[in-house]
This record gives sequence, structure tokens and C-alpha cells, in this order.
Amino acid sequence: MKTALLLIGHGSPAADTPREMVRELKRLEEERQRKKLAEMTPEERELDHQVRSWPRTPESDPYQQGLEAIGASLAKRLPAWSVALAYNEFCAPSIDEAVDRLVRAGHEKIVFVTTMFTRGGVHAECEIPWELRRAQGRHPGVRFSYAWPFDTEGVSDLLARQAEALA
Repeated sequence: MKTALLLIGHGSPAADTPREMVRELKRLEEERQRKKLAEMTPEERELDHQVRSWPRTPESDPYQQGLEAIGASLAKRLPAWSVALAYNEFCAPSIDEAVDRLVRAGHEKIVFVTTMFTRGGVHAECEIPWELRRAQGRHPGVRFSYAWPFDTEGVSDLLARQAEALA
């Protein structure tokens, strides 16, 4: 079975993305959420595409560079898997786009993993599971799973090792 890990990061606008564009996108998103609408309006979808597609460099989007580095490290640790990246917002590819690419490439199992460790966050706890359900609806022959929530002890161990390395 061809398996992929989809590493999902939050995403960040490139530093040179016009601030007005990002503010308007967030305003439209808040309006949609207030109205409890699941799908973006055409205006929000177009603005989302513009912000996600804004040209990026390591200087203008260090977050993207950081997620790519984690993805490359995961690919070395999981040589039998394909590792792909996706972003919850502000950066391309979106989760939908990344899932569709993986399915077109023949993956039969896709495991969602996020860099957002803690419970209580709307992205990790609500939005990513919603995206997984949408993906399952679009691709019923593919097995999807979400490696979350993370084991508290495992996250604590990771953070402790990082702190101890500096002591």
C-alpha cells in the first residue's frame, strides 16, 4: 500500500505580502465563521489564493523554510513513505491541494501530522479533522488518519531534550 505522510503547518504570509490583503482575508474569514458557513465565498477564495501564492524566499518566509526542513528530515526517517507538506492558511499548498496531488500520485493511505502540538487550538483540533473528513468524502477509496493529539509525555520529552541541550 502506497503511504504518505502529510505534514501540516500553520503557514505564514510572506513578509512582503501587502498587509491590507492579509487583513481583508482575515476579515472575510471571520465573517464566514460568524455566519457559520463551511465554504469560502468566491471573493475569499480568490484572496486566499493570492496570499498563498505570493512569491516566497527564505528571507520573506522563514516559517516555510522551517517546515520544509522538518519534512526533509521526516523523509529520511520514513524512507518507505512519501512526505508532502501542506499549510492550514497563508501558504501553498493547501491541505486540499496536497491531498489531491497525493491521490493522483497513487497513494492509498495518507496520514495527517501537524506541527501544532497542544490541544485546544482551533486549527489542530477542529479545522484539520474537518479537512480530513472533506478529503475522505472526495476520495472514498483512500484511507486517511490523523496522528493527533500527540502524546503529552513524548512532547514533553522533546521539549526537555531541547532545553537540556542549552544547559
